[in-house]
Amino acid sequence: MPETTFTIPDTLRSWPWPRHINPYYAVCKKESSAWCEGFNAFDAKAQKAFNLCDFSGSFAITNSYTNTDISFVDLLASLAYPLLNKDGCRVGCDLMNLFFVIDEHTDVAATETVRTQAAIVMDAIRNPHRPRPQGEWIGGKIAQEFWANAILTATSGSQKRFVNAFQSYMDAVVQQADDRNSRRIRDVNSYFEVRRDTIGAKPSFAICEIHMGLPDAIITHPVIAKLTGLCIDMLIIGNDLCSYNVEQARGDDGHNLVTIVMHQCNLDTQGAINWISDLHDDLVDEFLLVWKALPTFGGPVDREVRTFADGLGNWVRANDAWSFESKRYFGEHGLEVQRTRKIVQLLKVNGASHY
Repeated sequence: MPETTFTIPDTLRSWPWPRHINPYYAVCKKESSAWCEGFNAFDAKAQKAFNLCDFSGSFAITNSYTNTDISFVDLLASLAYPLLNKDGCRVGCDLMNLFFVIDEHTDVAATETVRTQAAIVMDAIRNPHRPRPQGEWIGGKIAQEFWANAILTATSGSQKRFVNAFQSYMDAVVQQADDRNSRRIRDVNSYFEVRRDTIGAKPSFAICEIHMGLPDAIITHPVIAKLTGLCIDMLIIGNDLCSYNVEQARGDDGHNLVTIVMHQCNLDTQGAINWISDLHDDLVDEFLLVWKALPTFGGPVDREVRTFADGLGNWVRANDAWSFESKRYFGEHGLEVQRTRKIVQLLKVNGASHY
């Protein structure tokens, strides 16, 4: 039986932001990985796959990463925040670790369990110095320690925006769980409404400004808000194109734009990918056009505005680079897929597959 293949586009072929990595990557990777592993957030089998990058087990399809070869969450943070100092880079790495602990636990839980986990996380963040109850889900302790460290260096404005954004993220994670457990497949518009929060970009952007003094009026300015929204939609597309294969193989692709477009537009996989590619091209053109209209406010704040907007452009590049450099979606073949754009569709075997 011949292999089924499809081609993913080079969505950033004209993107002007080059790949950069934070100079503190190596040290922050080591510290943050050790910090996260110390919580024993996974069972023995899952932790072994985490540590050894074991792609042969059922866990590998959902957790195909390692912290002994290349810590993929720390790599993502270091690509996404190349200009932050060591403290900021460490906060970014810890946030990515927190995201993936939440993701791995909520992706397999009942809706009410996820709702409880979301409440625990937000209570921990809103009360970073209150002792956590014994026997509580470990995500609460991880979230609390992350935020207790972050607020040592974060400005008041970035703190407020982070907490509000993380609440929206956790609310959307609950909605995603309900969609999954109800086997609900949304249309494109309603999917984007939920996905704009489940992707976790808004709290991640608050880390871009962790040491800045930007007021709400600038963050909510129509041009900045438009750039932020366009960036989020490009991150959604980039993530969903790369994650689709492993998600369809384990039967967890209901919250993926490729599946959404296939259902709504009655297209096959390649047809849906081509449709999504055209949408991404439009977003790129619009982002670069809006970028040219970046406002000035006068004084030193203009440098921070430019840095923040550059951070949005860099996030798109970072997400794309990480998707191929990590082992999250393509195993050992990421750089080859990045070069050829060709993907062999994984078979569904007992709900799991491997490269």
